[in-house]
Amino acid sequence: MRVVDELAARPDIDAGRIGLWGFSQGAWVAPLAASRSTKIAYLVLLASTGVTPAEQMLYGTARHVRMAGFDEDAAERVVSVRRVVDEFRRGRVPIEEAQRAVDGIRNEAFFPYAYVPEVVERAAIWRDMDFDPEPVFANVRVPTLLFYGEDDEWSPMEASTAAWERASGRAGNPDVLVVRLPGTTHFPTLGGVESIERVSPEYERTLLEWLDRVTRSGSVR
Repeated sequence: MRVVDELAARPDIDAGRIGLWGFSQGAWVAPLAASRSTKIAYLVLLASTGVTPAEQMLYGTARHVRMAGFDEDAAERVVSVRRVVDEFRRGRVPIEEAQRAVDGIRNEAFFPYAYVPEVVERAAIWRDMDFDPEPVFANVRVPTLLFYGEDDEWSPMEASTAAWERASGRAGNPDVLVVRLPGTTHFPTLGGVESIERVSPEYERTLLEWLDRVTRSGSVR
């Protein structure tokens, strides 16, 4: 929030029209900041995931297995192993059980897409793996623009938009707009190319029109 304070102190900036832009994991942080401060006037979020980090990784790893050309059985095996390793991280299964699960796929060609170590002992403690973002979303009461790529390989769009719909209803926040970007993935670019030249025209057009509306209409504080 120090950045917001510094911006608000500048004579060339309207302190009542400062918003946050967040992408991917930053789209978890920005709503948290807005839920705790009255200085944030609006949010623009890309790939704002509405499930826990652990659930996001189950979705993302399975998608990457499929994208690499492997079949559904391979995707299901990766998800199964990740669930066991996650239970080890939670302290619910012994390390030996988690290691056996990993050993069952570590020689498979799709193993790199599981994003688990070959030696479970090296699995990092993941303290926020079960963080639920929906209660945070439910404390956001400022205009919010949400962009989702229709082929996002990391963030589950349907579950995430459903979380925001429930949360905005609980918050009584009518100014939450969800925009699905055709032809884009996790990044708001076309064809899977992470380049400024490939930014979706719909993303650019919608962003500018929305910002003009919320900053000129008086809907921001």
